[in-house]
Amino acid sequence: MAKKRFSNSESTVEMPKVALNKENWQDILRIFGYVLPYKGLFTIGLIALLLSTLTSMAFPYLASMLADTAMPGTTNTSEDNVFSINQIGLFLVLILVVQAIFSYARIVLFAYVSEYTMADIRKDVYRKLISLELAFFERRRVGELTSRITADVTQLQNAVSTTLAEFLKQVATLIVGISIIFYTSPWLTLVMLSTFPVAIVVAIIFGRFIRKLSRQTQDALASANVVVEETLQSVQVVKAFTNELFEIERYDKRIQKVIGFALTAAKYRGFFVSFLITAVFGGIVLVLWQGALLVEAGGMSIGELIRFVLYTFFIGGAVGGIGGLYGDLQKAIGASERVIDILEEESEFDLLEQPEPLDMAGDIIYDGVHFSYPTRKDIPIFTNLSLHIKKGQKVALVGPSGAGKSTVVQLLARFYQLDAGQISIKGKAIETYNMGYLRKQIGVVPQEVLLFGGTIRDNIRYGQPGADEEAIVQAAQQANAWEFIQGFPDGLDTLVGERGVKLSGGQRQRIAIARAILKDPRILILDEATSSLDAESESLVQGALDKLMENRTTIIIAHRLATIREVDCIYVLDKGKIVEQGTHAALSFKENGVYQNLLKLQFEMA
Repeated sequence: MAKKRFSNSESTVEMPKVALNKENWQDILRIFGYVLPYKGLFTIGLIALLLSTLTSMAFPYLASMLADTAMPGTTNTSEDNVFSINQIGLFLVLILVVQAIFSYARIVLFAYVSEYTMADIRKDVYRKLISLELAFFERRRVGELTSRITADVTQLQNAVSTTLAEFLKQVATLIVGISIIFYTSPWLTLVMLSTFPVAIVVAIIFGRFIRKLSRQTQDALASANVVVEETLQSVQVVKAFTNELFEIERYDKRIQKVIGFALTAAKYRGFFVSFLITAVFGGIVLVLWQGALLVEAGGMSIGELIRFVLYTFFIGGAVGGIGGLYGDLQKAIGASERVIDILEEESEFDLLEQPEPLDMAGDIIYDGVHFSYPTRKDIPIFTNLSLHIKKGQKVALVGPSGAGKSTVVQLLARFYQLDAGQISIKGKAIETYNMGYLRKQIGVVPQEVLLFGGTIRDNIRYGQPGADEEAIVQAAQQANAWEFIQGFPDGLDTLVGERGVKLSGGQRQRIAIARAILKDPRILILDEATSSLDAESESLVQGALDKLMENRTTIIIAHRLATIREVDCIYVLDKGKIVEQGTHAALSFKENGVYQNLLKLQFEMA
């Protein structure tokens, strides 16, 4: 069972951090399971990281040797040194070159591992998302799910390619650096380390407080961005009501809050940085002071003092870096939790399963169906719904808004699971059919056609991705779409724009019909496919629909009753129940019938 850690809103830009615990580490280990196929390169990268760190740590030591060699008369004179100034200088150049090589190898290897690892994670997350049931998407916001596959995976990528490597490097620097300075001068090491506890405690306290202020700033900025988004999406309404100044004032108030939080955070951050600078440089001054006394007393050489100070800088940088990197690792662990949540969701069905093709042309029977939406379990949609659609029939579902017309066909496609009762096709419960194959046998032409932002060819071929050019052209011809397609300079290669905005409503409908023709389903669902069209477009679309409905069981969700006069049977739904059924002629003359009242209302509004 997946651990539910989704947030229903994301108002902050800053990725949230989580406390480390056993469950977190299990998540991060599962994510690192994706690294295993590239473990060889990852291991070599870690070795390169270690060698790069060790070579960089040799610089202060060689620099101190250079100082002692160049300054005779100190505790370690040039006569005591094995190497000359030139030799030490060459060693420094050699280490610089070697360190550069190891750094390059580390960066490239970790980049290779992280890119391929994150690509594998993205593909798995997308494959999982696309296989989840419709109810899952009704509980989640699209922006949230998009963030999982973009922002969260990017956070993981940063952790694998940069954060983890830098964290290990800083830890190694800290361990090696403290070991060397303790060997050089135990007394000075104790003096230097005595300044750390106060700085660390203050850093933790201020860090939490500043992060809280930063979140408040991000929240305020997100609130201001909501105003911009709402205004731009509804700009026609804003202008129609001449509320430009009102919106400007609303945005200005939100921005003032952003400024207030940001300036407060800046003041505390400035104080914090000033304290750190004072503490760090105060510690260095204390070390130099005590070191100078030791040099004066002959307890250490100038080179050793230089070595100590340089390693102190390395250690200070490592301590400061570890805090930020630890925070980044916390964010990465939080991101891993949310990615794992998706991967642990149960798929609707196995996308790779190849069922044996079946002839699903047969009667469709709803027997005692009870249903309520997963997100609204307390509101029943159907209680004991029963209806019978014979093979090859054209039936219509009518009724007032909210009667459950669309839900009837959604249940047939198994977009949702029944609470009780059964739906069967050709005498077999739909649950016994492979879900993917079942949906392949159902074609839908909706009222609001959604086209993908590619070409006309891509959108028609979506009905059958493997279709050849001849089949696409034939489907377009049968859908009465070929004439207008040929009228475009690019023909089938014409880009339709996002959601098909470059095409008219009638053109989009005919593309959707061509797509359904290419799919060649046994069961056809028409969701009032002509209700929003002008007379000329409606005539063309209706002609295409007539061809599409031939030799298929067709279910029509009807709002305009004039379009269903010729169907075999009309089912009238009201409050989740079938209240009337029969032909148009029979129902039209039924005194005080629901269908007759709907007809009267439409006639009066016409």
